[in-house]
Amino acid sequence: MKKQMKIVLQMVSGYGGEFKTWRLPEAKADAYTDMDLYVEMAQLAEKGKIHALFMADTPALVNDLTNDSPMHSMDPLIAMTSVARATKNIGLVGTFSTTFNEPYNLARHLKALDVVSHGRVGWNAVTTSTPATAANFGARLKSSHERYGRANEMIEAVQGLWGSWGKDAYVHDKESGTFADTRKIRALNYKGEYVQTQGPLPIPPSDQGQPPIFQAGPSPEGIKLAGRFASGVYANPFSIEEAREYRNMLRESAVAHGRLADEINVFTGFMFTIADSKEEALARRRKVLEFDKQELAHRLAYLGAMVGLNFQSIDPYQPVPESWLKSAYANPHDPRSYRALEVLKEGYSPVDTLAHGVINYHPVVVGTAKDVADFLQEWFESGATDGFSIVPDLAHDGVRDFVEKVVPILQERGIFHKDYEGSTLRENLGLPYQYGTREEK
Repeated sequence: MKKQMKIVLQMVSGYGGEFKTWRLPEAKADAYTDMDLYVEMAQLAEKGKIHALFMADTPALVNDLTNDSPMHSMDPLIAMTSVARATKNIGLVGTFSTTFNEPYNLARHLKALDVVSHGRVGWNAVTTSTPATAANFGARLKSSHERYGRANEMIEAVQGLWGSWGKDAYVHDKESGTFADTRKIRALNYKGEYVQTQGPLPIPPSDQGQPPIFQAGPSPEGIKLAGRFASGVYANPFSIEEAREYRNMLRESAVAHGRLADEINVFTGFMFTIADSKEEALARRRKVLEFDKQELAHRLAYLGAMVGLNFQSIDPYQPVPESWLKSAYANPHDPRSYRALEVLKEGYSPVDTLAHGVINYHPVVVGTAKDVADFLQEWFESGATDGFSIVPDLAHDGVRDFVEKVVPILQERGIFHKDYEGSTLRENLGLPYQYGTREEK
């Protein structure tokens, strides 16, 4: 069977990946607090056979909300729970810090939701390095060594707690009067350098056993953590070559930890704006840029620094003069600069170049549904990634456009599934069964 890509949808805060699209006429202004809208988008994504929803999180206020929408949902656990009861197949992956949680409460929350959702939960385990988060917990920001040391122990302890209730201990037999076989429910008594927990956790297995682990972070410590535990990794490369190299490192790390290389699925971050033509898509993004003239000026200055040009003395809405472009260069310290220079040389103005998303934190396609599908196919078939973590500019119509316009193209090309492989996240991602720690599975 031909290999097919896997796709997860980043829910962000209910609006989308561009933090000023909440002002567009088609946006719902209070999407941040409207869980019914989250459910509606999740159901749309499920209709399109999207593998999972991904909810990033930082337990702190990390961006200025004066003009921008929030970066994250109010609380990923609440959002996931809201969606779980209104969907049947789509996975629910949430980010929860290994630094600012304790094993028992996190294991309890995630396994309970995994049971309630019939095996559709995943845990994106991140170490968290924002000073604001540390301050919220009355703690100091720990070193990378300490954070990753604790992360390894947290995942070990959480998985141990998940497996502390035996696979077949949940008897609930009225005739015999036995509710649970307590001989198969054992204390964990985990004692690490950073975390300790006794257990057991009084929750039986879910339909998938327990949630798979996801990871984000390209540091050497992050790659080791992924190789040891992760079934999915969120990546942010800006070129096929960079993506392929990173994916190969992750696969090598999996093998080094006694696993199969294919046990890690890499999801490349990807943003898009879809319209009936590229010009219509660019017009929408120009409109968003125009909402904040001061920020637009900052972005133009940033773009200039990326390509060695100063746009203050020319009209930024007109193509850059040929004589200027001859002296332009891509800043080797910013991987996005090569794409920025390429767009400028295609004859686009600095503002239109920004509208292409060249300074966004993911690769961006601004154009038709076919343009989006072509990009995804090229990256996937080049071996750069196993799938994508997609982010529409505005979720309110972007999710529908992707499901109704892009998904059929990918299905027709035979590179995206037409139905879910099963009812659990592990089945749909092709992941091996696991209950407890890997050694106990």
